[in-house]
Amino acid sequence: MKLEQLKIKAPFGAQVDYFVKWGLISSVIGVLGGVVGSVFGHCIRLASESFQNYSWLLFLLPVSGILITWLYRMFHQEKNRGTNMVLEAVSSDGEIALSTGPLIFVSTALTHLTGGSAGREGAALQIGGSMGTLVGNVLRLDERDKKVAVMCGMSACFGALFGTPLAAGVFSLEVISIGVMYYAALVPCLFASFIGAGIAGLMGLSAEHFEILEIPQFGFVPAVIIICLGILCAIVSILFCLMLHELEHLYKRFFKNPYLRILAASAILIVMSLLAGNRDYNGSSVGLIEEALEGHVRYEAFVLKMVFTAVTLGAGYKGGEIVPTLCVGATFGCIVGTLFGFSPSLCGACGMAALFAGVTNCPISSMLIAFEMCGFEAMPYFALAIAVSFTVSGYYGLYGSQKFVYSKTKTEFINRKAN
Repeated sequence: MKLEQLKIKAPFGAQVDYFVKWGLISSVIGVLGGVVGSVFGHCIRLASESFQNYSWLLFLLPVSGILITWLYRMFHQEKNRGTNMVLEAVSSDGEIALSTGPLIFVSTALTHLTGGSAGREGAALQIGGSMGTLVGNVLRLDERDKKVAVMCGMSACFGALFGTPLAAGVFSLEVISIGVMYYAALVPCLFASFIGAGIAGLMGLSAEHFEILEIPQFGFVPAVIIICLGILCAIVSILFCLMLHELEHLYKRFFKNPYLRILAASAILIVMSLLAGNRDYNGSSVGLIEEALEGHVRYEAFVLKMVFTAVTLGAGYKGGEIVPTLCVGATFGCIVGTLFGFSPSLCGACGMAALFAGVTNCPISSMLIAFEMCGFEAMPYFALAIAVSFTVSGYYGLYGSQKFVYSKTKTEFINRKAN
């Protein structure tokens, strides 16, 4: 009898130890992520507002580009692979340099200040991963626990910047290896993301929220339209990933020197911005998302945002791909809805979520982020668009280090990296 009691008590005790241990560690990381993420978010907001108010900052793109390149060289991070490095730190034995956080913080702010087309959430994953590594080193965590700490940091900063703690907590578990989720980090990541988002709210960083103007009653014809939208978003997501990857390769092929590479990109961005006649495609372009969900946007908007983002990030400017992805999806979805004569606002929201699923290969996170940003009322539309886009988009992705452990279409182990 005593032996049986010991067998029951031992595993229960281990779970309590785990809960207490990671409750404390994730709380520390959540507070750090919330504070740093909030400061980062406010800095990016100020940089973006400065760019909108002072149009001449566009002509400082060459200066910011040279400074970013010099900073990464000075800290011997020329081969820093950004978010891919963070993913490898969890999926393999990769190491995140502690300089990654400060470098991406300053570089992303410079990119936004001078009008580069980039987001901030991808940068947040790097800042969070760097903080998780720092906490892991300070607490002398073993390699397995350090991976959980990295995921906690990612969730905390993502949750703080976006104000979507559910999506932030799950995204870190889902994005590393498609087909396998790191459930051991579920409690730590959710704790960290909710604390990070809470701290950000206290520090005056507002959550992203968009309103859908019209949600038609769900039925057969609307379902067919949204399925078509999901297929089209999958195609656009593949094109976007190919554009980002191939343009980076072309830059490196024709401009071996990183300084020449980023100077060429700055010249292209300045010319494109002047030809566009506005600043809609510079920065993260959140304004375009709002326009799309209001039901009106220019037909070429999604293509221009893709090109601006690929030119910016491919050359070495720093920032995230997530908000530009949401922008491309929202504008494309709005256009499809307009052409189909079916609620452009709803199609914009569905396109935003579907494209996010297509490029990140994270359908659960995509649904959660759609619910947290746009509400639950359009749930069947979101679910269909995301599921279809995830399936049809194949094995393409933003992050080359992302692993597909299991096939998207068969119950078989494939263990391959994203295209």
